[in-house]
Amino acid sequence: MTSFTFPKDFLWGASSSSYQIEGALDVDGRGPCVWDTFAAAGKIQDGSTAAIACDHFNRWPEDVALMKQAGFNAYRFSLAWPRIIPAGSGAINAKGLDFYDRLVDGILEAGIRPMACLYHWDLPQPLEDAGGWQGREIVGPFAEFARVAAQRLGDRVKDWMMLNEPNVVAIFGYGLGDHAPGHHLGEMGMLKALHHQNLAQGAALRALAAEHSDFTLGTVINLQPCRAESDKPEDIAAAARWDAVWNRVPLDGVMRGQIPALLAEQMKDIVKPGDEEAIRFPIDLLGLNYYSRMTMKYETSHPFDVTWGDAHCERWTGMAWPVQPDGLYDLLAEFKRDYGNPAVFIAENGAAYEDVVEADGQIHDVERVAFLKDHLQAVGRAVQDGCNVKGYLCWSLLDNFEWAFGLSKRFGIVRVDYDTLTRTPKDSYRYFSEVVKSGQV
Repeated sequence: MTSFTFPKDFLWGASSSSYQIEGALDVDGRGPCVWDTFAAAGKIQDGSTAAIACDHFNRWPEDVALMKQAGFNAYRFSLAWPRIIPAGSGAINAKGLDFYDRLVDGILEAGIRPMACLYHWDLPQPLEDAGGWQGREIVGPFAEFARVAAQRLGDRVKDWMMLNEPNVVAIFGYGLGDHAPGHHLGEMGMLKALHHQNLAQGAALRALAAEHSDFTLGTVINLQPCRAESDKPEDIAAAARWDAVWNRVPLDGVMRGQIPALLAEQMKDIVKPGDEEAIRFPIDLLGLNYYSRMTMKYETSHPFDVTWGDAHCERWTGMAWPVQPDGLYDLLAEFKRDYGNPAVFIAENGAAYEDVVEADGQIHDVERVAFLKDHLQAVGRAVQDGCNVKGYLCWSLLDNFEWAFGLSKRFGIVRVDYDTLTRTPKDSYRYFSEVVKSGQV
């Protein structure tokens, strides 16, 4: 394998989300969110909840110390909307902001750059009860949440990401029902949720740009190159449709102010005059979450007449996702070729595996180490080829509450024992720390 040396100012670290790690769901005035409701309805596969999760709300100093020990210089975390504004709009919860004050100060004291994400799926339940991402009434409350957070933390937090994976929220939360809020609204439900997140994102970006002139503004999108399972015309067309839904609606919305041509007719009653200008904003830094390619095929019984095909891959993660590091390189090359080579960073990349705790208490996660190494090689190659990549944050620092899978899937480079909450660095933590400290892979 070729050796790559990364720029001196490259961002190295990890990402997390409030709901997956914080716990303390009923502490200090936090309000309910859609995932609380989803879990209470028995929708989590292993029957667990995020009531404690990693107890990061109380144990954050230990977690920040792990990041410092690894040599990280950046950390993307999310702010819990219901912890800051319990009803989603209206009254502000001072104790919620106090928690993020303490966390940000601790991150900075450790010499780490705090990168705040405003929305990582924990929609306040009262906003969902009023229509959630199905209506444009949510735009104002989201922009106000952005302002409240920035007014309190913007003197220290300079990097602001608006959304995390709006495509996953729309497709799995509103279209297929696999994620909270658990709706089965099909194609139009997906497209409405995508478009209204785009509108809210545009409003929040403008609100933050007006609040501070020295912010680095961006968003985070899960992007997966789509390819057809076969060379049949119907499979090729299906992959193009899915690319339009999954990748282009969120990406071309903020980057180009465009609705994909393949979806223009279907979205004509959702998109109002002026919307395309409202969803476009010249962001400073785009976060890319990458896990694998998508191999798609034609299937009439699924939304958009498309479903997942056979990836013809030899390596798979514990999530049954194919291991395809070449897709990450292709994604970064596409940004250089087709989008003017904007500043991007890998905001999430990682893998769940069935970790085994050895007799000595250690976790020798060989597969995760290989996954990280291969994907870091892809990033290094892209940097060498002139792609404007500013950093790499792994997913994730800690094992955590993996949404509808509960506590059964482990993505962390640090193991969390959910009985004792003891943190144990895995071999992948040590490997990644070596890369971070040397700047080489």
